[in-house]
Amino acid sequence: MIFQQQLKQNPLQTKQDFERALIELAEPVYHLMAEQKTPGRVHLSDSGSVYNVDRRDIEVFLRTLWGFGPLFSNAQKTIEYQSFFKQINQGILTGTNPNDSLYWGTLHDYDQLFVEMGALATYLIFTKDTFWSTLNATEQHYLFNWLDQINQHTIPNTNWLFFRILVNTFFETVDLLASDQQLLTDLAEIEQYYLDDGWYFDGYVNQIDYYIPFGMQYYGLLYAKLTPRKNCPYAEQFKQRGGIFAQSFKEWFTMEGVALPFGRSLAYRFAQSSYFAIAAFAGIDCLNVSIAETKYLLSKNMHHWFQQPIFTAEGYLSIGYYYPNLVVAEGYNAPGSPYWSFKNFIILAIDDEAFFWQTTPQAPTFSLKKRNPYSRMLLVHSPNQNELQAFTAGQHSHEHAHGEAKYEKFVYSTTFGFSVSKGATLEKQGAFDNTLAVSESDTHYRTVFGYKDYAIHENYVYACWQPWPNVTIKTFLIPCYPWHLRLHLIETDRDLSLICGGFSAPQDGFEIKATPNFVAYQSSKGIIGIKDLCKKLTCQVTYPEPNTNLLYSKTALVSGKTQITAGNHTLLLACLGDAQAKEVASSIHAHLEQNVLHYTYDNRDYALTLKEIVLSS
Repeated sequence: MIFQQQLKQNPLQTKQDFERALIELAEPVYHLMAEQKTPGRVHLSDSGSVYNVDRRDIEVFLRTLWGFGPLFSNAQKTIEYQSFFKQINQGILTGTNPNDSLYWGTLHDYDQLFVEMGALATYLIFTKDTFWSTLNATEQHYLFNWLDQINQHTIPNTNWLFFRILVNTFFETVDLLASDQQLLTDLAEIEQYYLDDGWYFDGYVNQIDYYIPFGMQYYGLLYAKLTPRKNCPYAEQFKQRGGIFAQSFKEWFTMEGVALPFGRSLAYRFAQSSYFAIAAFAGIDCLNVSIAETKYLLSKNMHHWFQQPIFTAEGYLSIGYYYPNLVVAEGYNAPGSPYWSFKNFIILAIDDEAFFWQTTPQAPTFSLKKRNPYSRMLLVHSPNQNELQAFTAGQHSHEHAHGEAKYEKFVYSTTFGFSVSKGATLEKQGAFDNTLAVSESDTHYRTVFGYKDYAIHENYVYACWQPWPNVTIKTFLIPCYPWHLRLHLIETDRDLSLICGGFSAPQDGFEIKATPNFVAYQSSKGIIGIKDLCKKLTCQVTYPEPNTNLLYSKTALVSGKTQITAGNHTLLLACLGDAQAKEVASSIHAHLEQNVLHYTYDNRDYALTLKEIVLSS
């Protein structure tokens, strides 16, 4: 069981493969619940969260139902896995019985357990005949009363609305008194979050992340499939938009199934591909993405995750990303939170004879460069399509830990990841990769946190930001893989110290090509480098604090440093992030003439007009 070694060999091709993966992931949790003799809750560990220990322990149990509901939609599986089925049902009955010492409790506004009701309601719909219908009137009454608390309290106007929608959908399914008006009100509110091209925002218009695929799209398609309402217009919209979404969201992946590390809740790991699972379950037609390609992205992504050290020695999913790491976590990441990834197992509710199970996975074709205005990204794949870099501006997360790192770096990479800060006092604490860090001394650096203006163009990204009211920085990002150019136009009333951070890479290699104006680092994952094109920077390799990067516990980081006085300044540099490379890519040269950036790369000359540079008459 140590580190779930058996999952590494699972090919994830057949229904039996996915079923086996679910059981192997769940077994350690259910074994512990039996040992602790606490049906309906499991105490995995002692790390904290914004909600209390009771809710943390209940969360572990309820999140596993995202997988077991689909599995037990087949009545035969309730017999084959009878011990799991009995444990789950006992846990539900214990947790919803107000006379039991392990009762899940009376809830309050914004309660975390409203989130977990989504998994429970879905489980109850899938097992209506084998569980709900076998309960006596008192047990059904207790279950209804506990779930109905979500209709009596305030919840955030975000993806949480879908949990109330799913609860009321369950009530409708079993002919209980559902809050019809509440259901319609919530669906109407969700409608206000729609942008276009299948993209929503999740309550916050400037924060667009994986909560769109594994939140808004997932729950919309789940509702569309499970609702007993015939010809529901919202359901039809969810299916239509779900089909459109596939075309642009597939670009967040590589040929190896690696998904872009970006935004919050990355501890949910392989939930990144749960959209493809729900699309298959809902039976929608995905625009320009075949069923074979959907299956490929789902299985490849999960297989990739099972190769990473994401488990504890006991076999539990850990908090972190590529390795256990509390530094990167949000306040709502409790020990059981990663089991949100069980949403991928919705495919176990797909009929055994469905085409999805018969088809052979097929790799999709990715765009070399693709503008996505709704996620505010310019997405660039390497020629072999095994590396993805996303250049972004305009995103902002105002309340979650490390929001500036998770949303407002200049570029995010599937190979080199990104880093969060352990502190902003010292450079090594800040781990300032792929950003511009500014300070009035050599300590206490600031990076982008909120934009005054931004634009995502076909060939470049523009951002305007102010670390202080009297310092304005206009940043231009121009991809030309494996390099990209960065232009910073700075107007400042302050003297400043600047750190121009390039990519990070695992600290398992060596420094190469070092000069005052250029430095590169060869790692096991490829070459990173930084080149000063304005003769103002001192380039170097630095070594940030451990556990700051999402992918690698110890990293090397290339950066350029300088100091400027009050006035107007121009910085122009080139950053290299070449996945799997063994030698430095062809050199790049550039210079700015008024509002035209001229650059030469790979024996070709380019001239790019930067629209946001306003020339004086």
